[in-house]
Amino acid sequence: MKTACLTLLLLSTPALAFPVTVPSCNREVTFDAPPSRAIANDVNLIEMMLALGLRDRMVGYTGVSGWKTLDPELREGIAELPELSAKYPSREVLLGAEPDFFFAGWNYGMTVGGEVTPETLEPLGIKTYELTESCIFVGPKAKSSMQDMYNDLLNLGTIFGVEDRAKALVAGYEAKLAEVTAGIDRSAPLRVFVYDSGEETPFTAGAYAIPTALIEAAGGVNIMDDLDKSWATVAWEPVVERNPQVIVIVNYGDVTAEQKIAFLEANPAFANVDAVKNDRYVVLEYVEATPGPRNIRAVEKLVKGFWGK
Repeated sequence: MKTACLTLLLLSTPALAFPVTVPSCNREVTFDAPPSRAIANDVNLIEMMLALGLRDRMVGYTGVSGWKTLDPELREGIAELPELSAKYPSREVLLGAEPDFFFAGWNYGMTVGGEVTPETLEPLGIKTYELTESCIFVGPKAKSSMQDMYNDLLNLGTIFGVEDRAKALVAGYEAKLAEVTAGIDRSAPLRVFVYDSGEETPFTAGAYAIPTALIEAAGGVNIMDDLDKSWATVAWEPVVERNPQVIVIVNYGDVTAEQKIAFLEANPAFANVDAVKNDRYVVLEYVEATPGPRNIRAVEKLVKGFWGK
């Protein structure tokens, strides 16, 4: 009887499902066992790890305090983990923590041709999974969608042997999204501009950034959805010409959302923009405006700001 129970226990162990292979941008990555010493870069990727209950598989995180701050919800989740690098980590920083896994993305901890890439980390025994939204920098371009975030959670679930947990999480997000967007009249989508930062020229979201998908889910259209970029700087003239009805403010860093709104309100060039005239702004925190679990909360905010629901 003891032997039978032991056999049943072993058969239910996730490790027996390994090796597993998942797509990561233009690569496939094989894992012989679930990572046990993971590092994630940036707040939204960290939150994906926490949502999947993977805090105990992490040895640290990078790329937060140099750009933005952890809110109380995130800070509590990683209270005992060290921040290994305030901005993008170097190979030396990563090696010092002896990780076996790095969850990052292009322009989310890695740069094309930089010293930290999947190719430079692989010989060091560090496997890398790349954020789906960032894959446009190394492969074919595809317009952003809510599925990008779901795919990352499902792939992480496979990598860490928590597939059922990931599937349940994604199913819950899909159900919540359907609930909060039910009944939206999509016949005349609102014109929306995403204002991230910049005064001389604004930094905004293009076709391949997740805010475009969030705005569309909430019944709007990003006025810069023809921009062949994810995030990029544009001129103010086309923003004024396209006359957004709502402006989404991304809140992070040294310049607050209130200061960004004050800049728009005080500039005569924007006086006839519908969103400015009618005081129609929706503030999204950085962690809501980048791919991650809080994207559903972001759509809720947008629906309320667009339609008053």
